[in-house]
Amino acid sequence: MEDYKHVTLPNYSYVFNFENDFIHQDTRTWMVKNWTLGFYYVGAYMVLIFGGQYLMQNRKRFELRGVLSLWNTSLAVFSIMGACRTVPEFLHILTHHGLYHSVCVPSFIEQDKVSGFWTWMFVLSKLPELGDTIFIVLRKQPLIFLHWYHHITVLLYCWFSYTEYTASARWFIVMNYCVHAVMYTYYALRAMGYHPPRQIAMVITSLQLLQMVVGCCVNFWAQQLIQEGRECHVTNLNIKISLAMYFSYFVLFARFFYKSYFSGVKWKKQSNDATLLKAKAH
Repeated sequence: MEDYKHVTLPNYSYVFNFENDFIHQDTRTWMVKNWTLGFYYVGAYMVLIFGGQYLMQNRKRFELRGVLSLWNTSLAVFSIMGACRTVPEFLHILTHHGLYHSVCVPSFIEQDKVSGFWTWMFVLSKLPELGDTIFIVLRKQPLIFLHWYHHITVLLYCWFSYTEYTASARWFIVMNYCVHAVMYTYYALRAMGYHPPRQIAMVITSLQLLQMVVGCCVNFWAQQLIQEGRECHVTNLNIKISLAMYFSYFVLFARFFYKSYFSGVKWKKQSNDATLLKAKAH
């Protein structure tokens, strides 16, 4: 594996104090001890959303436009910041160190404080993002399987992967930040009463599908490298879990894409917010 001492880092124009103070060893130690708490959070999430649906059956839906606007705007700003702080490292590694390093060397956590901090924020963000579903329940919008399945599996996978410093996560994190930056901006505009063209929703779902395809390709390539005897900081178990997740997401997103845009079913403005899904893959 490439010597970490020879890894060059991107030249950031500015580094925030909270980024410069990031100590990756401390965060990994915490996650190794606590990542299984994710199962408790997922259990509480499932009880909350399905219990909430039961309680809302005979109640009037909440509008929550103001709160929803603030929520989506906050997540949009967070995602844009995450993309702006992780994409430079990703492009720098591809340009100066190549594809192998981008998939197999976790220097984005261990060597780069900026991308390391935003990787940590990305992993932690999977917990508050469960709040997306609360709005769906309280506003009595359709809650489909892919939405909650995607939420719980991403949280558990991300928290587990951080304990291993999975090198291929560099790809997953950058892709997800970029897709979320577009998606949550779209959601924020809709919550504020604006009506972006339907084509924007199609583009977002297409980006989500592309994310799943790239995720599968990265995992296949990492597996091939390991089989060839090359050192790659991704475990076989992680590859199997990630492939299963990405493939299942692709199938479910493709089904959603077809039913939403090509099945001949009339587009329903009211359900648009509920069915344009959040692709938070890793």
